[in-house]
Amino acid sequence: MKTSVIGYPRVGTLRELKFASEKYFRGEISAEDLQTTAKNLRAAHFTAQKNNGTDFIPCNDFSFYDTVLDTAVLFGAVPARYRELGLPALDTYFAMARGYQGPNGDVKALAMKKWFNTNYHYMVPEIDDDTVLSLVGEKPLAEFAEAKALGIQSKPVVCGAFTFLKLARYTGKKTAADFAKQAADSYGALLAKLAQAGAEWVQFDEPALVRDLTAEDKKLFDALYKTILSFKGSAKVLLQTYFGDVRDCYKEICALPFDGIGLDFIEGRESFALVEANGFPDDKLLFAGLVNGKNIWKNNYAATVAAVKKLQRTGAEVVLSTSCSLLHVPYTLRHETKLPASCTAYFAFAEEKLTELRELKEILSSDAPEKNAAYISNLTLFAQERGGKNPDVQAKVAAIRKEDYTRLPAFEVREAIQKERFRLPLLPTTTIGSFPQTSDVKANRAAFKKGEITKDEYNAFNRKKIAACVALQEKIGLDVLVHGEFERNDMVEYFGECLSGFLFTEKAWVQSYGTRCVKPPIVWGDISRDKPMTVEWSVYAQSLTEKPMKGMLTGPVTILNWSFPREDISLRECALQIALAIREEVLDLEANGLKIIQIDEAALREKLPLRKSDWESDYLSWAIPSFRLVHSGVKAETQIHTHMCYSEFTDIIPAIDSMDADVITFEASRSDLQILDALKANNFRTEVGPGVYDIHSPRVPSVDEIKTALKKMLKKIPAEKLWVNPDCGLKTRGVEETVPSLEHLVEAAKQLRNENL
Repeated sequence: MKTSVIGYPRVGTLRELKFASEKYFRGEISAEDLQTTAKNLRAAHFTAQKNNGTDFIPCNDFSFYDTVLDTAVLFGAVPARYRELGLPALDTYFAMARGYQGPNGDVKALAMKKWFNTNYHYMVPEIDDDTVLSLVGEKPLAEFAEAKALGIQSKPVVCGAFTFLKLARYTGKKTAADFAKQAADSYGALLAKLAQAGAEWVQFDEPALVRDLTAEDKKLFDALYKTILSFKGSAKVLLQTYFGDVRDCYKEICALPFDGIGLDFIEGRESFALVEANGFPDDKLLFAGLVNGKNIWKNNYAATVAAVKKLQRTGAEVVLSTSCSLLHVPYTLRHETKLPASCTAYFAFAEEKLTELRELKEILSSDAPEKNAAYISNLTLFAQERGGKNPDVQAKVAAIRKEDYTRLPAFEVREAIQKERFRLPLLPTTTIGSFPQTSDVKANRAAFKKGEITKDEYNAFNRKKIAACVALQEKIGLDVLVHGEFERNDMVEYFGECLSGFLFTEKAWVQSYGTRCVKPPIVWGDISRDKPMTVEWSVYAQSLTEKPMKGMLTGPVTILNWSFPREDISLRECALQIALAIREEVLDLEANGLKIIQIDEAALREKLPLRKSDWESDYLSWAIPSFRLVHSGVKAETQIHTHMCYSEFTDIIPAIDSMDADVITFEASRSDLQILDALKANNFRTEVGPGVYDIHSPRVPSVDEIKTALKKMLKKIPAEKLWVNPDCGLKTRGVEETVPSLEHLVEAAKQLRNENL
């Protein structure tokens, strides 16, 4: 038995890459210093896998920002506006990722979207009619050479040609098919160079194959790889898929001369059936994704051994693999000093998953697996009752009635009542929730957690920050205010800490995008609310202003999707438990005078199945009702807002409308407001605030830029239904760019009101 890792985390066990990158952005270290940090991290990752006996160790899975962006740069898909800045190569790369505003020019970043059904984000390659795809970079070769210098024969990993072309945005008249030959030749050239450099295996990641495929898609894939594989020479090629199954193209990919095919047996619901019904080619290795790369629970060795034997009975030669890249789980349990051993016994982060692969390799290579000590220990663990059950919570979920999902009166009636109550101007201005988490805010929180200050001192500091934030918003002229969220470390972690049923880590960071990392809570048991979570802060903020103040909450689907979920109950049941807890908070906010309550569902799209045929039965049938349950008990005059972050929304517009919120805000600026046509086509009834500027970039939008965006919106959205707001919360931005950006936002809205409305 051999083992394979699809990809490894890259930010460092203590986020070394994040901090080095941010120092580079501030001009505190050189590009050479940043590259040294990166090289040291890669060496540590290679070594960790080698020391655990991993047979297929990936390289080129490292990135300063995102591997899809790396691929675009590798093959010369750098739009002219970035090249024309005349910056060094590394700074051009970061300009594509973060935008640039300085002496060399002013450009927005590329669009950013969710990576399939994960909380990771990728930069969308942009291809215009004049783009020429060709191999212009050396990154995969350089990192292969680094591993080789350490005595490690690594497996170069590259975003596959089909997935790259399918994810790209085409700004002209040409489509993916028009660039197929260029892409195939470019990938072929890379494959040939890697073979010449001594690569024994090259992995092409093709997660796009697990989506619904058309005949044209399959034709494109076939054409690409017939050319690419003709360049492989002495190298063997692994076609790696993940996040689902390849039911639309299993026979086609088996017919192509790949040397290995990687299938996901965790999320691929039909993967076993495909292999059993159709067999597996004798001339290929089956890389079986049976160690979960997306969740943190320990592998059930008995189940995995049975699965491998089941596959071997079909005649397949099996390599045991992770189900996807380990990028989606934290690095290591080594830094977790506060969680009890009774809990950590059930967890496996990236390093621990390497251990699992090693132990499973030994077990599966043994003539008597059942006598292996690691196997026996694992069997004992899974035979135990884990705990965390709460009969009262389970009874509350069982008692939910059908009518509890419906808010009355109907939307149109509520909208009229709310217009009269709030008397806001046309194009009302607001923000999404958080304000910059400056160093003093972080220091105050850290001091409180360390016991260096009292709770009263901690709260007094936050009240001063809230008061200053409210005063700033009034000075800027925003119409609907927020309290700034200075008491919150993270929009999910904060609520998880206030609810029963969650566990929290100290250093279990997971990359979300670029330098942004999160520490997802772990759903350990049944979830309930023991006391109010936000009421005190929101009531205080409202007492400081006559303008409406938004109560700020995170919705149940997002809390679930941005946590590591339990595997012993359904996602539906867990979401409903959270929904009941958040519903209690909503009703408390309303009872305490909050007239507007925002319930963010930033991650609604995240767990949506990748195949449309599974959307309703597997996800939307419980995700949308869970949100409706949260707010269905409020009065007609209470205005419910929600927000959605970077994702693709156009194909689920009816579902979003059926959430029955009164106002929805969402990311739009990086995607050039492409969602507007879908809103109009679906007669979207909910009042809406597409983001007018990108908060994930440090650049400050001008008044004219925001006015141009709003004018484009007004062509598709009635003025009485349009709100004006940034893309997302301002937590990660600095005060120096936040204040002028919001001033420009307010001024743009005022000018438009005076001009035409």
